[in-house]
Amino acid sequence: MNYALVTLDLYLVNFMYAYKIKPPDNTGFTLIELLVTLVIIALIATIGFPNFTQTIRNSRLTTNANQLLSSLNYARSEAIKRATNVYVRRIGGASQNWDGGWNVFIDSDGDQIFNNADTLLKTYPPLANGYTLRTGGNYGDWVAFLSTGLTSGSGPGANDSFRVCATAGDLVNSRRISINVVGRARVSSGDVASCP
Repeated sequence: MNYALVTLDLYLVNFMYAYKIKPPDNTGFTLIELLVTLVIIALIATIGFPNFTQTIRNSRLTTNANQLLSSLNYARSEAIKRATNVYVRRIGGASQNWDGGWNVFIDSDGDQIFNNADTLLKTYPPLANGYTLRTGGNYGDWVAFLSTGLTSGSGPGANDSFRVCATAGDLVNSRRISINVVGRARVSSGDVASCP
């Protein structure tokens, strides 16, 4: 058995010599190569990080807008299904400020305020810090979906829109949730007149 190993070893050495195959060197990275690699990684991270931050902000804006849109669609479908008025009302805050979250409920006593006599369908949490949700005068405090699917608001009109913004004055990266008179809601990007 020893003879077979020696023969195999000699055969490999002769093969490598005949075909001019150089045995592998045990080399590593030099300090210069390592520093150049680190500089390249730092440059890529510096260029990429602001874009990543913008992507996260846009994702959160879209999430907030879609959460409101789904709650409005849910309230409308429940109003039609249950053949009764279903309200979406802001929680806390000043009129037209919906940052603190909102409730979807059936207003059993007809006072447009959620209390113990009403049936809570869903509660939505406040928006994260740095994000705002505002509306115009028609939906300042609440929006109601009638049993026909039509809308009614706390203001004089039946249609209005919500504005979701990340920072004050950033109109390009904002979302608008518009609700028409027949109760259809839709989301659009960047067509907001003002961000608080």
